[in-house]
Amino acid sequence: MLSRILELTDTQAGIVSILFKYCDDHGLPLLDLDDFRKILQYATGEGKKEIQEEYGRISVSSTGSILRKIVALEQQGGELFFGERSFDVADLKRVDDDGRGVISILRLTDIQDRPNLFSTFMLQMLAEVYSTFPEQGDNDRPELVIFIDEAHLVFKEASKALLSQIESIIKLIRSKGVGIFFATQNPKDIPEDVLAQLGLKIQHALRAFTAKDRKAIKLAAENYPDSEYYDVDKTLTELGIGEAFISVLNEKGRPTPLAATMMRAPMSRMDILTKEELHEVISRSKLVKKYNETINRESAYEILNEKIKRIKKEEEQREKEKEKSARTRRRSTSRSSTRMNPVVKVLTSATFIRGVLGILKKVMK
Repeated sequence: MLSRILELTDTQAGIVSILFKYCDDHGLPLLDLDDFRKILQYATGEGKKEIQEEYGRISVSSTGSILRKIVALEQQGGELFFGERSFDVADLKRVDDDGRGVISILRLTDIQDRPNLFSTFMLQMLAEVYSTFPEQGDNDRPELVIFIDEAHLVFKEASKALLSQIESIIKLIRSKGVGIFFATQNPKDIPEDVLAQLGLKIQHALRAFTAKDRKAIKLAAENYPDSEYYDVDKTLTELGIGEAFISVLNEKGRPTPLAATMMRAPMSRMDILTKEELHEVISRSKLVKKYNETINRESAYEILNEKIKRIKKEEEQREKEKEKSARTRRRSTSRSSTRMNPVVKVLTSATFIRGVLGILKKVMK
């Protein structure tokens, strides 16, 4: 999933798989982006020879490209979603003291400029729900219902691989007793393969201000069952406030006839919470203490840092031993050059004496 999020090439994704395998084999927990960045640096630095001998060559240029993409993800706030404490999807199934279900609101602020982060979070959450929830039979009620507002952000700028993963989970997650509702302004915001899986469709008015809008409305009208009573694409533009086209699946799984219906107005305040109200709601939550707790267990980052220190210390020790050995050899050579062989000493002395005697003879003559 991380490779898909980062939109890595096949070669880069292979490197990620190798590094995860190396960490699994050597007991290095990868808990956050710092851990992943450290193992990337280690693979092309101090641990290059070790990893290459065991798992194959890793390109420096490829790891550099992966690192740059991690930085881009961090700039979108990605470090908040990789690490501990991890979001526990079991908290979505909480009940109150009376046994009634609790509505959980996951409020992700300022996400309109970070679609990749939003789609990453949604994919991670849906994947976690799918992998942890047990298979359900034909229950009278769902185990969990998820409403995804501003759903176009899930699919906006998502890679093909990421879209494929989301589509697969949407198709399969119903077997876990989970219902998913996408809320967005236009059906074209939802990929066709996902749209085809949605049995309940509620469509409010669409306005045609441009030729492109008219084409979009015609396409939207084709997403609904044929109707003998409505000119669907025309009626879509004529619906007023509180009106919507509705089609659901009946007890036999067939789409019901399309109906233009008045919707019941919300009975809550149609306004956002103030900062004071939001603080009050959050402070009453039983989950505040759980998710506000900072956890920083020993993981790959710390373990590799210690390993790198040991490697550098061992290298320094080897260098010192080399220098010591070199100095010993130089001293030995120096002593050897100043220490004469006895035979050479005798010959040198004899030569000196002959030279002196020769000089004396010349002087006496």
